[in-house]
Amino acid sequence: MQLGAEFVGTFILIFFATAAPIVNQKYGGAISPFGNAACAGLAVMIIILSTGHISGAHLNPSLTIAFAVLRHFPWLQVPAYIAVQVLASICAGFALKGVFHPFLSGGVTVPDVTISTAQAFFTEFIITFNLLFVVTAVATDTRAVGELAGIAVGATVTLNILIAGPTTGGSMNPVRTLGPAVAAGNYRQLWIYLIAPTLGAIAGAGVYTAVKLRDENGDTPRPQRSFRR
Repeated sequence: MQLGAEFVGTFILIFFATAAPIVNQKYGGAISPFGNAACAGLAVMIIILSTGHISGAHLNPSLTIAFAVLRHFPWLQVPAYIAVQVLASICAGFALKGVFHPFLSGGVTVPDVTISTAQAFFTEFIITFNLLFVVTAVATDTRAVGELAGIAVGATVTLNILIAGPTTGGSMNPVRTLGPAVAAGNYRQLWIYLIAPTLGAIAGAGVYTAVKLRDENGDTPRPQRSFRR
């Protein structure tokens, strides 16, 4: 059940987050830049609210790895979660290719020609740092308002894409880039979107873990597995 929920959640995220830029390209800017960001943020929010209690709603290999590194998630389950996320992403990429034929760019996140490789790398690092700082706060700290986790994370995704969308596409997630890239046959600078979000995720989760307050007894609040309550 956990892997099934993770597959469905990741498929929904990749489909709707990628559909927005495809629609913009095919239909002359039918969705505004804010709309692009909101599509991804709303997708994340509804998935967390609907499946977070089943699978934890990771939806992102970088998140899964970061939580395993910080001991919020068992390493034993990491390969299965990542395999399901990758499979769902590729399925979503080909579903988009079928629905929006001809595919054009396929909504693949690639660095804009106006920025350097280093700028693209650090942009993805920073926005994923921001995402995992927030995710770790609302998902693992017992004093955070867990009922608002979906809203907080969705808002963070929206904010990040508003800032990074024009330059890197605002991926924050290796499978956000991988599935559409496979479907479109466009692997330009793919390594940035595999490595930068993973390092940013580990750093963001690690920094929150280091700075979070302790409870009244001086003990660190007990960690939980992502959005499961």
